[in-house]
Parts: sequence; structure tokens; C-alpha cells
Amino acid sequence: MAKASKDIEKRVEKLRDLIEHHRHLYHTYDKPEISDTAYDSLFQELEDIEEAHPELRTPYSPTHRVGGDPLPEFVKVAHKVPQWSFNDAFSEDDMLAFDERVRKFIKAELGLGKDGEALSPSYECELKIDGLKIVLEYEKGILVRAATRGDGTTGEDVTQNVRTIRAVPLRLKKPIDIIVEGEVWMSKKNLKRLNAEREKSGEPLFANPRNVAAGSIRQLDPKIAAARRLDNFVYDIARIGGATGADAVKMPQSQHEELDFIESLGFKVNPHRRRVKDIKGAIAYWKEWQKKAPKEDYLIDGAVVKVDERRFQEALGYTGKAPRWGIAFKFPAEQVTTILEDIVFQVGRTGVITPVAVMKPVLVAGTTVSRATLHNEDEIKRLDVRIGDTVVLQKSGDVIPDIIKVVTELRTGKEKAFVFPTHIEECGGDGRIERVPGQAAHRCVVRDSQTLQRRKLRYFTSRTALDIDGCGPAVIDALLDAGLVSTFADLFTLKKGDVLALPRFAEKSADNLIVSIDKARDTTLARLITGLSIDHVGEETAHLLADTFKTMDKIRDTAERPDGAGRFEEVEGIGPVVAASLASWFSDKTHKKMLDKLLAEVRIAKAASHSGGKLAGVTFVLTGTLPTLERADAEDMIRKAGGNVSSSVSKNTTYVLAGENAGSKLEKARDLGVKIVDEAYFRQMFPSGE
Repeated sequence: MAKASKDIEKRVEKLRDLIEHHRHLYHTYDKPEISDTAYDSLFQELEDIEEAHPELRTPYSPTHRVGGDPLPEFVKVAHKVPQWSFNDAFSEDDMLAFDERVRKFIKAELGLGKDGEALSPSYECELKIDGLKIVLEYEKGILVRAATRGDGTTGEDVTQNVRTIRAVPLRLKKPIDIIVEGEVWMSKKNLKRLNAEREKSGEPLFANPRNVAAGSIRQLDPKIAAARRLDNFVYDIARIGGATGADAVKMPQSQHEELDFIESLGFKVNPHRRRVKDIKGAIAYWKEWQKKAPKEDYLIDGAVVKVDERRFQEALGYTGKAPRWGIAFKFPAEQVTTILEDIVFQVGRTGVITPVAVMKPVLVAGTTVSRATLHNEDEIKRLDVRIGDTVVLQKSGDVIPDIIKVVTELRTGKEKAFVFPTHIEECGGDGRIERVPGQAAHRCVVRDSQTLQRRKLRYFTSRTALDIDGCGPAVIDALLDAGLVSTFADLFTLKKGDVLALPRFAEKSADNLIVSIDKARDTTLARLITGLSIDHVGEETAHLLADTFKTMDKIRDTAERPDGAGRFEEVEGIGPVVAASLASWFSDKTHKKMLDKLLAEVRIAKAASHSGGKLAGVTFVLTGTLPTLERADAEDMIRKAGGNVSSSVSKNTTYVLAGENAGSKLEKARDLGVKIVDEAYFRQMFPSGE
């Protein structure tokens, strides 16, 4: 193959520069100077030359955007700069409180201005794009790595997929080393096009642009990502350096200047940013964009408000989870209206009954919803909700949807008032239900129906309780239907021949199940108590009981004393309702016989002492979804290190471990001044291997 001439080399470089110029105009400013066909013609010429002369290919060539070979898997990469997430604000009061904290901190760190007046921050307001965070790293102006946020310290290398996004420059306008952060998103228009194609081919439709963007970036085949036509905004510099002489740059001295500089490098920056002089201006920006947001072609779920001055940002610094100088000001939860078609009931494993609204399916907060909890009889009466009513449904993020009001103005007179039943078939026996004394909840009168026993056995084998691998709900149902089990203890009497008789079981799967059951014989006191499905007793209470009484015998002896409930109530964290439930359950003759049989089949490990552990005396509250850790795993880590886990935030709480979609516990922690940490900070408490 003949080597390319100097003229061809020059032609290739000019083509790259020209294609990059038109890409930038089109994807950053939406101001194309040439038609799509003309652009495609330039691109095709470049591809043809590179095909004929492979030695001319460079990492920053636009032809790298079409997608390379599929990857076997994504590689984990450590972030060179920790990836923080912003704390959330939901109201004007939250923002005023944020502003007050900022001012107090600046005064404490920097004192007063030259004239003795308090130093006053201005704010940079930006739209909060509902997409997927991405970290872009450039060396000498060339894109070398793109990674997901991950847990804040480690992400996944998705460079091949991000190269396909035309809004992301492969080569910057200055040869500098820089790490920037931004958001990958899909336009509403593009989602509509994509769903139309999927509908034609009989594929399921995508629910919302954010899910598609996140899923596309994590496709192992870059060609799929390329076909999705993703977009990108960049909004922050994490690190800068590398250039010298005339090209040397320093970190801009304000957030506003930083965004201008990012844009000058060739990145796409959201145009709707605004610098305001005070927090009132930020609140006005938030109100303005609540109305404007639906008109944009990308999802917006709030505003990000940052202290503009760099020197103030540096003084404010970071907490364990987030920068003190910025906050995400979320829009109110999305609300829609729909028709309530029926009210049905769910019976829980302890016999508690929950009314559930069945509604005409409706799209809210990016997902299609057809059911919502009505909580209890009192809530139904408070709402005065009737079959056939038009209701207002509210959903925020991954939170379970709620009916918040009835649109009484749309009633026709045909709506049917709902009368809470006195009998429910799933309760078994005669199906009678009763209201729990002193509570709003109802429960089954007969507590040993097949339905309840089925749910109790499912819970007993779940990861939360005895964690019997391969013994999920379908297997429990099959065992019950075949009459092979009826109590917890029966599970441990099963033989391989019993299991082989079940549908879809073969030699290997039967062996595996018997091994899993046998392994579960060795358990802890806390897990066993959790698995018993005692009213009001969950994991936290089970651990309190195990830590206090140490053995099942001591718990049973305490329950049978005349003052048993009072003894349980002496345990810190156990109230009168739980104490009475414990005393009642362990004193019941049926439960005594069942527990005797179960204890004959299992071996309760002696509780390890963690009193001297590194987290002794430390209390955690967990809220939200963690990036990589299951909540149960995080709780185990805490307890093994001697720490405590609580379900409620108080002045005695040491840390709140917060993940995505954290709720009211997070707000209470802020009010009480409790330290809030994320998973990355939490993991640092445990050396590798612990």
C-alpha cells in the first residue's frame, strides 16, 4: 500500500478540522452552516482516505464516532478526582436555609470584607438535566477516557460508547490536560423516533429518555450506542493543567467564567445558565423554569445552584458527601390525573391488610403506573375516594406513588362510595378481619391461613432471614402445593427424592437446593428471629433482641414472665407495641410448639462480640438506594464492626448513610446536624478485605 502523499495528509487534517467545526456549530449552537448531506459527504471522504491510508488514523478522528468492536465487559476505573453529588432542596425554605449556612460558613472562614460588611456570595444557576453523569478525561487535548460516576471513587470505562456522541469533542481547541464532568442525555424527539422503530419491530417501548441514555452508555456494543444518538452537556471542571506557555491555563475564578471557558474548549454547555446576585434570584430562576422545562427537548428535574465565586467555594469545601457551595433545587414531584377503577387488598405475611387503588394506567415521572397504596381505612375516609373518581396521583423518582386528592368537581354521581369490608377471602377461615387496637391498620382474625403461611415461608427463606439460596417464592409455592412442607421446620426434613418430584427440578438443581437448606441450619439468632414473622418485629428489632438476650431461651423465659412485656420494653429501641407483641407471640402455645420443632433443626451460632469494634458506640441510619451495596450488606458491615443500625434519625444518630432517592430521614438529619455520608465515604471506614 502506497504511503500517503503530503497533499493527502494536509487534506485529511483539513477535513477533520472542518468536520469538527460543523459538528460544533450543529450540536453546540444548533446553527448549521451546511446541509446534512454536505456534512455526510465530507465525512465519507475522510472515511475513504483513512481506509486507503490507515497510518493517517488518529484517536481524535471523527470517524471514531461510528462505534468499534463489541466489548467483552466494562473495565472498572478509579476516578482521579472524587465524584461528589449535591444535596437536595425541595422548597424555598430549604434554599433560604442553604443560603444562611453558606453565609455563616464564609463569615467563620473568611471574616468580613474591607469595609467590615459581611461577605456576600452571588450564585450561578444551571438547569439540572435528568440524564447520566459522565466524567471525561483529556490529555493534551485528546479524549483518553470516559467513565460513569459509579460509587464516586470507581466507575466503568465507557470511552468507546461516549466517542459515538457527537456533542463530545474528541480533540479540544487547546492542548491541555483536563477532567470535566457532564450529563449524557437523550432528547424527547429522539426517544419518540426510537420508540416508533421499536413498535414496528414488535419490541417493548422505552419508558423515558433517561433510562435509554443510561442503558445505551452501558451497551457492550458501541454501535448500539451510536444508533441511539445521545447528547451531552458539560458543566464542571474537576481538574485542569498540562499546558505551558501561551496555552497555559488556570482554573477560572468563578463558576460563570468556568462555564464560558468550558464552552471555549469546544464542549457543549447548556445555554440557560444565569448568574444572580442573591438567593432570591436563584429561587426566581427555579420558579421560572418550572413553567419552561416541559418545552425543552430534554428532561429537566430542577436547578443546580452554585456559589459563583471560586474563593468562596474553596473556603466552603466539602462534607463527606457533597460540596457545601452547591445544592440541587428539585422541582415538585410530578402529578397527573387518572381514574380510580377499583380498590383491592394485599395481605402481608403478618396478616396486616393494605388497601390498594387500581387505576387506569398513566405515565408519571417516566414510568407507567396502574396501582397506588391507600395505606388504611382512615386514609380512604380522609380522601373521600370513591370507585370511578378522578384522582391526582403524585410520584417522585422511585418513590411509591400516592393519591393526594380527589377531583370532586369531575364527579358525575355514578361514583360508588367505598365501604371497608369485614371479610377478605385471602385471610382464610371465615375470612374475618379486625382493626388492630390503637392503630389504623386492619389484619386477619385467623392468623394461620394458607395464604399467610405461604408468605411467611417465602420470607423465612429470603435473604433478609435465613437466606436459603435457590428457595425462592416459586419453589416455596411448589413445596406447599405438593404438601411437602407446612411449617418452617419442615424445610429441614426435605430429602432429595422429595425435591425431584417437583416440576422443573433435575438431579443437579435438587442437590443444590438440599445443600442450600442444610447450609442454612447454621444461622444467627437475629436472622432466626427476623424469619419468624412476629408482628412489628423486623431486622432492627431482631438485632436488638439478639444483642441484649444472647440466646433464644432467655427471650422465651422473659416472654413468659408476668412482667414480660415490661422487660422487653426496657431494651432501648423497643416500645410498648413491639414489647406486647413479643410477649404475646412467644407465650402462644401454637408458636411454642412450632419454635420447639424449628430449634431442633437449626444451630444458632454464638453471637460474636463486636463491643470493641472500630464502630463501637456508633449509630447509623440508612436511607435511599446505594450505588453498589445492598442495604443488608451495609448493615452487616456496620454490626460486625460493633456499630448499631437504627430505623429513625435522632440526636443520638452518628451518621446517616444516604443513597439515591433518600427521603425524609435525610431532611431530618440536616435539621439535627447529623453527619451525612455516601457509600464512598462509608467504604473508607473499612480497610480492603474487611
